[in-house]
Amino acid sequence: MAAGALRGLVGALETHRGRDWAVRALSYGCQLAGGALPGPAGLPGGLLAASAQLSSCRTALRLFDDLAMLRHSCSYGLGPEGEDALVRGLSVLCNVANQLYYPCEHLAWAADVGIVRAGSQKWWTRSTALWGCALLLGILRSLRILFQLRRKLSQHKCSSSSPQSQQKLRAQVKAEVLSILMDAADLSNAIHWLPPGFLWAGRFPP
Repeated sequence: MAAGALRGLVGALETHRGRDWAVRALSYGCQLAGGALPGPAGLPGGLLAASAQLSSCRTALRLFDDLAMLRHSCSYGLGPEGEDALVRGLSVLCNVANQLYYPCEHLAWAADVGIVRAGSQKWWTRSTALWGCALLLGILRSLRILFQLRRKLSQHKCSSSSPQSQQKLRAQVKAEVLSILMDAADLSNAIHWLPPGFLWAGRFPP
């Protein structure tokens, strides 16, 4: 059993998405622990520095995500005809926000390292705003899907549907709830990284 878990972990870390999730979880964990511990020096400062380094690592890796996002956006298009119209609309807007996010972040990164002569801060602000919009749209889409799933689940309880179909619906509900929680956590960070004065921007640990 332990060997199987190890193989699964290694297999996940060998993929781009799995490694990004691991770096993301470690970065957020260091940020949370560094902000919770007392004193800026010593271990708290080291954890916050590690979080910043891991965040920079993810920024560099996202330089290669544009084409994958473009393929996803093109394959989804305006969404399948049988899908809920509101879910389709939110998904299309979310794809547009994500697609615009990448070049803005790339320009900000290029300005920071000196490849492009431009002020990086305005591009960081634009990319963060687009990221926040995409996250908000994703939350609204998941809430709509969750509402539909719960309605289907209540209908199945009143009918003679199979336990397997109800179990599948419950699994989808859990997946959407998890997606909402993850997007909400990211949205709180996105707002923190916006210019001070907007909601709680700049109030989290650096």
